[in-house]
Amino acid sequence: LEEAAFQLQQIFRIDISIALNILGVESMRAGQYGIAYTCFKLAADRGYSKAQFNVGLCYEHGRGTEKDLEKAAFYYCRAASSCHPMAQYRYARYLLHHRPEDEWDRHQKAVTLLEQAAVAGITEAQAYLGVFYMRGLQPKEKRGLKYLLLAAKNGDAQSRYHVGVCYEKGLGVQQNLAEAMRHYWQSAAAGNRNAQERLRV
Repeated sequence: LEEAAFQLQQIFRIDISIALNILGVESMRAGQYGIAYTCFKLAADRGYSKAQFNVGLCYEHGRGTEKDLEKAAFYYCRAASSCHPMAQYRYARYLLHHRPEDEWDRHQKAVTLLEQAAVAGITEAQAYLGVFYMRGLQPKEKRGLKYLLLAAKNGDAQSRYHVGVCYEKGLGVQQNLAEAMRHYWQSAAAGNRNAQERLRV
């Protein structure tokens, strides 16, 4: 009986959190940011990762609450620990862009989170990792190209442009100008100005 009661409590808690998060999303769409933030926060405090991510967004953009990047990072971290892919991406970016006390540990944690988000299909994480590996102190060109190709296949025109650069310059792949042109054309067709300029050259 105790186990059954516990299971019912868990289901009820999850259902309430889902409902609060949906209310928050609808309030946000209606421009009622304060109500949205309150709904997200109630669900987030119950441990619901989607709501934790949404609270992070509220703090990052100052919607329904004051803008506070540290609080945003706190909620992204909580959601990321529950394997929320977009939270993993945003928390990783926070770790990389803000001066860490223990830089190496934070750097490694950020890269791990980015890779998890990229594997989960987050195009932004794939694109970020692609450029990150290409531009590091010790570039890992093949690994960078792998992530750029993933992002390009998911429709990211900037990553498609970077793939063209890789083929043009032989970064992580054998130089192939025809393949470079193909990627530049696809990127340019999607409106990427860098690709359009490269084609003119």
